[in-house]
This record gives sequence, structure tokens and C-alpha cells, in this order.
Amino acid sequence: MSETQQARTTVSNPVIPGFHPDPSICRVGEDYYLACSSFEYFPGVPVFHSRDLVHWTQIGNALDRPGQLRLPLDSPSSGGIYAPTLRHHDGRFWLIVTNVSADGNLLVTATDPAGPWSDPVLLPGVRGIDPDLAWDEDGTCWCTVAGVSQIRLDPTTGETSGPARRLWSGMPGAKAPEAPHLYRIGDYWYLLIAEGGTERCHGVSIARARGPEGPFEPCPANPVLTHRGTDHPVQNTGHADLVQAPDGSWWMVLLGVRPGGGTPGWHVLGRETFLAPVTWVDDWPVVGEPALDLPAPPWPLVPGPVEPVRDDFDRGELRPQWISLRDRPAEHCTTEERSGWLTLRARGGSLDEPDVVFVGRRQQHLTCEARTLIDPAQGRGGLAVRLDEEHHYEIEASEKEVRLLTRIGPLRTVVASLAVPAGPVVLRARVSGAPPRDARTGPDLVTLGIEEPDGTFTELGTLDGRYLSTEVAGGFTGRVIGMYAASGTVHFDWFDYEPLTP
Repeated sequence: MSETQQARTTVSNPVIPGFHPDPSICRVGEDYYLACSSFEYFPGVPVFHSRDLVHWTQIGNALDRPGQLRLPLDSPSSGGIYAPTLRHHDGRFWLIVTNVSADGNLLVTATDPAGPWSDPVLLPGVRGIDPDLAWDEDGTCWCTVAGVSQIRLDPTTGETSGPARRLWSGMPGAKAPEAPHLYRIGDYWYLLIAEGGTERCHGVSIARARGPEGPFEPCPANPVLTHRGTDHPVQNTGHADLVQAPDGSWWMVLLGVRPGGGTPGWHVLGRETFLAPVTWVDDWPVVGEPALDLPAPPWPLVPGPVEPVRDDFDRGELRPQWISLRDRPAEHCTTEERSGWLTLRARGGSLDEPDVVFVGRRQQHLTCEARTLIDPAQGRGGLAVRLDEEHHYEIEASEKEVRLLTRIGPLRTVVASLAVPAGPVVLRARVSGAPPRDARTGPDLVTLGIEEPDGTFTELGTLDGRYLSTEVAGGFTGRVIGMYAASGTVHFDWFDYEPLTP
């Protein structure tokens, strides 16, 4: 480790930036593992590994086969896979999650969290979202869901026994008690929940009992974490999970957003994973600030591999960071048809369609640049910045023309077009800060165009980023930047993603 790393007093939050909401964490020895929601994207439930709680590397996706993840082509954006819980018990990893678009609650297991994960065990007796798993001393498995209710579960068969019991509904007047996690810590069982809704009023509250079935006593300092009503740069804080480090210290992972621009503030990256320290006072957790510059943990940092700017598509399969919409059949997406190229064969006619063939990656930085070399000789496709079917910007190439397209709500517009010579062309999208104007200033600007062979950039347009934000579009996801096919067959030689600032 370098002297700079050893001397570092702060680390950057979020620890997993971009659209990585609803984090659930567990530790096995010196290693930490974390899983997030994925909604309408395939593969589902990204899984991460860390040795220091700060640097995280995606090692796979828990639901990476059609037999594990059914997302009908007509399922809406922000449907699909909701909040998972990841636990390690009896030598295995257990992941329970809700597919709101098809199979309800399901459970998969693995000996290696990088996969493969098992075929799913369906849980028809578990009703509700945000399922949690906890085992007591006699081996009974308890499943707790949003609401907050609990039922006995046999995780190997999926069978439940006895009726579901209401445990606790959170603090009086707070809506949406959800994201329950049940833990045995010291002399108590603790029930950690989110409440207030996953928007600006989001918060974390906790209760405790002498046994897993309650009765639960709420913490007198609830909510133990919230940024509601503050000007903190991290908002919507909630949906948390606790983990203990090998040195005995406690930590919380949670989701939050970073709004930008004027009023009311727009967040464009989705809900991200943040880290906060936890101490215990009178057997209650006291949560420290999930600051953007977080005091470094009291152990050596272990950075993971640096993600390369360019993907040359020279592997037999796509890296785990690449996600598609609802499915990814080999006949529509392959790296084997043309060596070193990604080939996409169209199905839906545009990004307005839920079955469009799309391969993208989460935007993880407030300013960034994406570039790709496309050969559109046999079709039409391009580079897109997507939030959902009704909110996206794209630069689209056919054999002799490129067009800048926008979809904002019910309006679809061709902003500009440009004749280009036949042959491959480099498409570029750049996300930059918006110069302050007044209270209506948007969060950022999205500039799209083409790159000439000599590197000169020809801009087709610069667009207001607020229209690709959750505050405008709604839903639970964040921006994804990637490649798509709108007709015929298109080939992509490489894709670059480069942050311009942290």
C-alpha cells in the first residue's frame, strides 16, 4: 500500500456509486459481500466483494440465467427485482428477493458468491416485498417482510409454517415501514427498518426484543438516521443493513441520493450505496454521518482492480457490469458473431419499446464521457442515455446518417441529423455540470455527437439532464448508458466509459 493510502484520513462516499439501491451485506471472515436491487434489468441482483468496506468490486450477478429470472417483455420499468437480503449461514450464502413482475418471493443459494447460484426456490407462503432471513439458536429460520410481519420458513423447501405475525409498524405516523432486517446482537434481537418512503422523508428506525418474535420496543431516538428537512448533500437516506467488522466495530450500509441543480433538486444516478459508522450506547445503535468525505476506517485500505476505461468485447461473455432490458437472448446479443465486436440484432424498433435490444452500464459519476465505435451497415442503432422507456436521449446511426433523438414523457423528437460517410462511426455522449443560472438550473447537461477520425468532436446537441432524473420520470432506477439496435443488425467494436470527476 502506498504512503498516500496509508496517510488517507477520509474515503469517498458513496462506496458503490450509481444505481445500486437497497444494499444488503454480510461478512465471512475478512471478506464482505453485498447485493443490490436491479428492477427491470437482466442479469439481476449485482453481487460485490470488498476487503475493507470501502472498495467494492462486482464479482457477478445472483440471477444470471433465464431459469432464475423471469422478466416478461411487457413488465414495466421499475418492476422486476426489488430489495434482496444476503446472508451467510451454515457454510452457504443465502439470497432472498422479490420479483414483482413474475414469481413473487424466491430464494437462491451458493457456496461461492461469485456464482453459480442455484435455481430459485419459490416462496408462495411469503407475501410482501423486502424479505429478510434470520436464524435463531435452535435453527429456526424467520422471514420478515415489509409491513412489518414475520413467518417461519424452511429455506430449503420454501415451505412456511404457522400464520404470519405482525411485529412492528414503525414509528407513529411514518409511512411505508419496509426493508426489515432482524439480528441477534448481544442480549437482544434487533429489528431494523426503513420508513417514511424512499424519497426525501426516508429514514432508518430500530426496535429490540428479547426474542425474535418480540414484543419489540422502539428506540427512543428513532429515527436513528435520516436527512429529512436538512441541506445535507446526501438525501433519501434509508434502507439500511448492519455488519460487524473483524475488529469488533459496527458499520451500516444504506441507500441515498445526491440531488443537483436548483429547486427541487434532481438526482440522476439513482439511489446509491453509502457507508456510515455505528457505535452502541445503552444497547442502541448510534449512526454516524454518511458524509461524502467519510473518516477512513481504522484498518489498511485494500483497493480492488481498477476498472478499465475500454471494453473491447474480446471475451466470450460480457462482463458482469453489463445489463440488458428484461432478457438477453443469444440470438439478439453476442460477442461471437464477429470476433472482438458486440453484435446486437434488433427486436423492438426504438428505446420507446420495452423489448428493445440494449446493453448498457450504470452511470456512476456525476460527470462522465461514453464513446463507442458502431458499424451500422446492416441496420440502425446507437448510443443511449436511458432512464426508462419514456425518458432517454440517444445518438443513432444508420449507414449514411446520424440523428440525435429525445424522448421526454409523451414527446419524441428528432433534435438534429447529420450526413456521414458510409462505414463505422464513433458516437459520443458527455455528461457535464450545468452552469448556475437561477433556482431552475438543472442538475447537468448531456451532450451527444460524433467523433471524427482525427478526434474532432461534432456536437449534434446539448440537452438538459433534469428530464432524465427520478424527480421528473419517477420510479426507482437511475441512468444507464449503453448501446442498442433499432433495426437490422449492428456491431460495436468497443465501448469507453470514463469518469471526468469522482
